[in-house]
Amino acid sequence: MTAAEKPADQLADHLALAGRLGALLPELTAVAERLIEVYSRDGRLFTFGNGGSAADAQHLAAELVGRYRRDRRPLPALALTVDPSVITCIGNDFGADDVFARQVRGFARPGDMVIAFSTSGRSPNVVRGLAAAREQGAVTVFFGGSGADGRGGAAAAHADHALIVASGTTARIQEMHLLLLHLLSEQVDAWAAAGEPARPT
Repeated sequence: MTAAEKPADQLADHLALAGRLGALLPELTAVAERLIEVYSRDGRLFTFGNGGSAADAQHLAAELVGRYRRDRRPLPALALTVDPSVITCIGNDFGADDVFARQVRGFARPGDMVIAFSTSGRSPNVVRGLAAAREQGAVTVFFGGSGADGRGGAAAAHADHALIVASGTTARIQEMHLLLLHLLSEQVDAWAAAGEPARPT
């Protein structure tokens, strides 16, 4: 086992990276405010990713539809990774690169929010999904990692808000994404539980 593989060193890497997340808090707060605005106007959230990032997308949707810490109404959020019939149909008929974009075009309306998770920012289905969301008039958010280009990859170019973790290590990026999605859930959860203002007529 090399020094880099030792659990103590991995934990130290995790803690050091978490300590630098403060730089992302203003952008995270901006995302929370935009999502609250979406929900106050009867909008919806759609989210997606691949592999561990799909799990993050599903986790975020669960926190919003269910609850994070407080009793409140369910907030409309759907992970576009959870229906194997839809995903395999699109993958078979149109190609794997379109599994998210086609769903976004079918569901997302102007003023909804679409959040994508990807550690590399290069997955074609994530890039196309965010591009489709922007074309639909949705607010686009990208949770990524700095990766090879240092800017979050091609997906970041389609994001109104980008939360880029300053790491090229998949495990560390996903760990920070989980923390960030919990911080986002906390802000939205607190707003909803406090009794959101009346929706515009």
